[in-house]
Amino acid sequence: MLSLATFASMTIQRICDPMLPELSRDFSAPIDEVAQVVSMFAITYGLMQLVFGPLGDRWGKYKLVMLATLVCSVGSFLSAFSASLNFLIMARIGTAVFAAAIIPLSMAWVGDQVHYERRQETLARVGLGTMLGITAGQLFGGLLTDTLGWRWAFAMVAVLFGWVSLMLWRHWRYIETPSVPYSSEHGFLGQLIQVARDPWARALLSIALLEGGSVFGVLAITASHLHQTHGISLTLAGGTTALFGFGGMLYMATAKYTIRRFGEISLARYGGSLLSVCFAVVAFTPWWPMAIPACFFAGFGFAMFHNTMQAKATQMVPSARGTSVTLFAGALFLGQSLGVLVLAKLMAYSNSGHVIGIDALGVFALAWYFGRKLTHRNASQADNA
Repeated sequence: MLSLATFASMTIQRICDPMLPELSRDFSAPIDEVAQVVSMFAITYGLMQLVFGPLGDRWGKYKLVMLATLVCSVGSFLSAFSASLNFLIMARIGTAVFAAAIIPLSMAWVGDQVHYERRQETLARVGLGTMLGITAGQLFGGLLTDTLGWRWAFAMVAVLFGWVSLMLWRHWRYIETPSVPYSSEHGFLGQLIQVARDPWARALLSIALLEGGSVFGVLAITASHLHQTHGISLTLAGGTTALFGFGGMLYMATAKYTIRRFGEISLARYGGSLLSVCFAVVAFTPWWPMAIPACFFAGFGFAMFHNTMQAKATQMVPSARGTSVTLFAGALFLGQSLGVLVLAKLMAYSNSGHVIGIDALGVFALAWYFGRKLTHRNASQADNA
C-alpha cells in the first residue's frame, strides 16, 4: 500500500516535466517562468519536511501518509481546472505541501519495522512505486498532453490519489505499532536539532542536496531537450525519458542479488558513474534513438546510487527517524528545485546539450565523493566497535 502511495506521489512530481513546452504555449509564457510548476513544487516539498518529520514521529507515519494522499487528490483536481499559470502554480504548491509527507514517511515507517540487514532490500521493494511513478509521470504527462490535453493528466492523478487513500484507510487496522516509539524528550524543535548536530547526518544531507540538483534537475529538462533538439513529439520525448523509471525498476527487481554482489560503496560509485555516462549520451548524441538505452540505464545507475543513500538515511538518527528521513527528502527535493531553476537559467545562455553535459561531470564527482565518505564512515564504525 505504501508503494502505491509513493507511486502516486512521484507521478504528480514528474507529470509536468514533458508538458512544459505546451504550458508555455497555452499560457503564452517563457519556459523559465513555466518551469515554476516544477521548481515551486520542489521548493515547497523540501520546506515541508521540517514539519512532517517531527509530526510523523509523534502522531504516526502511516496515518499521515493516508491523510496526505487524500488532500493531494483535491490539489490535483484544482490543478486540472487552472485558468491561469499563477493558479496552476498555486495549486501545485498546495499539492506539494501534503505530497511532502508520502515518500519520506513511508521510508521512515520501513526503518521502524525492518532490521538494517534487510532494510535496503525492503526499501528497494517500496521504491518500486517511486520508480514506476517516474515512468508514469513522464509517459502520461507527454501522452495526455499530446492527445486529450494536459488537464486530463492532472485529473487522472487526482483519481489515483483518491483511490490510494481509500486503500490505505482500509488497511490501517493491520498496521503494527512502530518498534521505535516517539519520545517527547526532545520536542518538535529538538528533533530537528538532534539531527542537525550529527556530523554524518549533515554530510548525508549535503550529498542529497547535490544529488537532487544534479539528477532531478536534468530529468526535468530531458523531455524538453529531446523535443527541441531532435524535433520529436512530446509523447515520444516523454516516453523516452520515462525509460529512466523502467531502468530503476530493473534494479528493484534485481536488488537482492545486486546489493550482495557489489556492496554499498561499489553501488554508490558505479551507479553514479553509469548515470553520468548516460547523461552525457543524452546530451551529445546526434541520433536521438541513442537516448532510449541511455535513459534506461541512467535509471538503473540512479537506483544503485540512491537506494544506498536511502538506506543510510533511515539510520542517520534512529531515535528521530521520521525527522531525519524527511530532512533527507527535503534536501533532495530542495536540490531539485534549485537544479531546475539553475539549469533553466543556463539554458537561456547555452544550449541544453551543453548544460546536461556539464551536469554529467558533476554527477560523476558526486558519486565518487559519496563512495569516499562511505569508506571513511565504515572504517570509523569498525574502529569504534
